[in-house]
Amino acid sequence: MIRTIGIYVYASLLVIGTIFKLQKVKNLAATGLALEKKDEIFATPKIVSQKVIAKTGTDVKVEGLQKVPSGPVLFVANHQGIFDILAFLGYLERPVGFIAKKEIKKIPIISTWMEFVHCVFIDRTDRRQSMKAIQQGIENLKNGNSMLIFPEGTRSKGREVNNFKAGSFRLATKSKVPIVPVSIDGTYQMLEEDGGRMKKSSIQIVIDDPIMPEQYEKMKSAEIASNVESIIRKRLNDK
Repeated sequence: MIRTIGIYVYASLLVIGTIFKLQKVKNLAATGLALEKKDEIFATPKIVSQKVIAKTGTDVKVEGLQKVPSGPVLFVANHQGIFDILAFLGYLERPVGFIAKKEIKKIPIISTWMEFVHCVFIDRTDRRQSMKAIQQGIENLKNGNSMLIFPEGTRSKGREVNNFKAGSFRLATKSKVPIVPVSIDGTYQMLEEDGGRMKKSSIQIVIDDPIMPEQYEKMKSAEIASNVESIIRKRLNDK
């Protein structure tokens, strides 16, 4: 447990240490240059994420980055644990925003960084607010910002994959961007497997072939969700 506390303290100090860079980002936003500098803005969350994962002793392997099309895409992934988000921020090699729970918006500094990388906060208990959040995600994609969704809706805390919910796939069908299936494995072992005690693991991220708009344009969201879920399930079962 002492090691776990130490990693939390380390992560907190890293986040606090970004305050001055965050102020620079706010200044960029005030001058309207935030979109042009999105790679530069994203560099800080990326580096912090990599450092926290490294502190746990975990290694990360990524396959298939060359398959990601240029321009905005909707990454779709399974959700094993909290460290999924850090792994994707640190190793997808492009700026990406998330659909995140509204509770995270209460966390200082982190929530502000999330806003600047175009994350969207959603209250799943409020249908009207959920629809607004999805619409904001669609606008983010149309404006050239890639997004990542976890259609399971919650962490599986293991290697099993829960059923994908169809609603969030509207981000792709309404913005007409490529859908990129991504499987992630090993993150649940870092925290969830041992009752909240952090330990090292090996994370494998595998990017599958993108599903282009012309391939899914005549499909319903439920069918798209089922197809992507099958791709990710197969990838995890093949390991």
